[in-house]
Amino acid sequence: MFFDDNAQETTTYIHHIGEDVTLLSAAEIDNRIAMLKAEIRRLETDRKDRNLSRAAAEALFRL
Repeated sequence: MFFDDNAQETTTYIHHIGEDVTLLSAAEIDNRIAMLKAEIRRLETDRKDRNLSRAAAEALFRL
């Protein structure tokens, strides 16, 4: 088996809405908040791109 010494370890945690966070430290909560804010930015960007694509397609068919 081959192991890449330069590979970065990736730990992905999925936060579930409404999940009990009483056992988390303040730092862990801060990390969750940062992760969720990044996800919101990603979703807003995707929504914006889709709206622009849809508007371009609608404009094309109006001609």
